[in-house]
Amino acid sequence: MPIHKVSDIELSIVLPCLDEQRTVGACVKKALAAIAASGIHGEVVVADNGSTDESKRIAKATGARVIDVSSKGYGSALDGGIRAARGHYIIMADSDASYNFTHVPRFLERLREGYDLVMGNRFLGGISAGAMPFSHRIGNPVLSGLGRIFFRTPIGDFHCGIRGFSATAYRRMKLQTHGMEFASEMIVKATLLGMRITEVATTLNKDGRDHAPHLKTWRDGWRHLRFMMLFCPRWVLLYPGLATLAAGIGLTVWTLFQPSAHALTSMSALGMVVVGMETVSFWNVSQAFAFGAGLHPHDPAARALRSLSRIETSLLLGCALILVGLSGIVFSLFSPLRAASLGVSSLTLVLFGTQFILSSFLIGIIRIQRKADSI
Repeated sequence: MPIHKVSDIELSIVLPCLDEQRTVGACVKKALAAIAASGIHGEVVVADNGSTDESKRIAKATGARVIDVSSKGYGSALDGGIRAARGHYIIMADSDASYNFTHVPRFLERLREGYDLVMGNRFLGGISAGAMPFSHRIGNPVLSGLGRIFFRTPIGDFHCGIRGFSATAYRRMKLQTHGMEFASEMIVKATLLGMRITEVATTLNKDGRDHAPHLKTWRDGWRHLRFMMLFCPRWVLLYPGLATLAAGIGLTVWTLFQPSAHALTSMSALGMVVVGMETVSFWNVSQAFAFGAGLHPHDPAARALRSLSRIETSLLLGCALILVGLSGIVFSLFSPLRAASLGVSSLTLVLFGTQFILSSFLIGIIRIQRKADSI
């Protein structure tokens, strides 16, 4: 469903909701008051995710436009609400009374300046006593730190529930996740797409719920970490693969000058080269698939390998490596010394060339499918 806009509405405040009858009414009132106090032409949209209490009725009664979202999950609820929003800018916040809606103007000010994504930072603004469990006070900075390392983003609070963005930026992000990791995906996609991102200080108060929070510490923490690992294959696949490959090649070269090297050393070198090459190839294939499926912008490093991944280039290079390797194997068999290290090194070249050819064919299939989908 496309995001539609009405030009005279500048701001939509979107609140995801699931059984929040105790707090949703107060949140809607505070959001509308913030809009009125700032002279903003805006609206409040409550994205209800299947509430069984009085949440929907209360939200409507207090002035919100309620949207029913059948697909379950925090990300699904927000996506449904955002797509139904009519504002040029959108600010999302939880409907549990934990965020300060008087801070809405500071988000909107930055959006008006041209920023695509404006994140709240609770660690800069202040966290009330009892508002954040100790495990979150540790886990949040750790996950945010990993996010800064993986994606080179300046954001210090990846999981702040109040944030603003333009409807245009949201369309470009093409977010895919349905759960709590939606919050991380938004920052990651915005960063990878080169969008303008900034932070503003905000506060976190103890929520007013009368039930357990929907967020599950370990389950959702793992989902955030898993998402970042999957979206940063450089750290999970490329860098470890290159390190293993380099170590294997180095050990292989060393065995060539050590005739007395143990056979196990040569086999270990071969294993490291194979594992390293497989890992790097899998990274290259995963990049091609993620880019083709619209899940991930094209990694510059993958783009640099694109010419080497062309089938024609890979066939020539792969066949050359295989021929050199086979020649080395034959030479080692008929050599008076029958050097085991030379045989293993030659076998490494054969496997290297074969892997190169196979991965290039797989990437070629992915690219053909991408072209077919675009027709």
